[in-house]
Amino acid sequence: MAERPQLAAVLLAGGASRRFGADNKLLATVDGAPMVARVARAILDGGVSELIAVTGAEHAAYVAALDSFPVTFAPNIAWDEGIGGSIATGVRALPDGALGAFIVPGDLPNLTADVFRSLGSAFAGAQGAKVVVPVIAGGEQRNPVLWPRAWFSELAALSGPAGGKSLLDRVGDARLDVAFADASLFSDIDTRGDYDRLIAGAPG
Repeated sequence: MAERPQLAAVLLAGGASRRFGADNKLLATVDGAPMVARVARAILDGGVSELIAVTGAEHAAYVAALDSFPVTFAPNIAWDEGIGGSIATGVRALPDGALGAFIVPGDLPNLTADVFRSLGSAFAGAQGAKVVVPVIAGGEQRNPVLWPRAWFSELAALSGPAGGKSLLDRVGDARLDVAFADASLFSDIDTRGDYDRLIAGAPG
């Protein structure tokens, strides 16, 4: 059996979560742990060998929330200029040995280790040459996307509000979609209402 490529992940935790209200959504408790810690656990249990957490607002609070995890922190001093800069900051901090990297928004608390394993297996099956994209019914793209090293330089050049979607539109035949039947795995938490539904166990 071929050896699995070494995979890393960039966990995006740099925003101010203004739509959520006065509190920071990524620090809100889900099943007894901060949301961002729940996402970090899924990443690491899913076979990722290196985790980079990009922080911005409330850096110290994220360090505390993730203190039990093997995380490298990459503060983005321009975090308020948009997600592109946070992605770039994280990608620039990736280790040299990483052959692929997940870009993981921190507000996806339903992600599981199996999601990362499935995407990682597809990446290995494609010899690390494809951008691996989770999709749900109808082919709708979701996160996290797994990017090969060949795209790291372009990810590292992102800035402003333009995220990885701006690059996905250009990958063409280098894209490999992986279908998931359960769309709730990829539900994001933007508002207090989203969070309340999550805690109540309602579908995302």
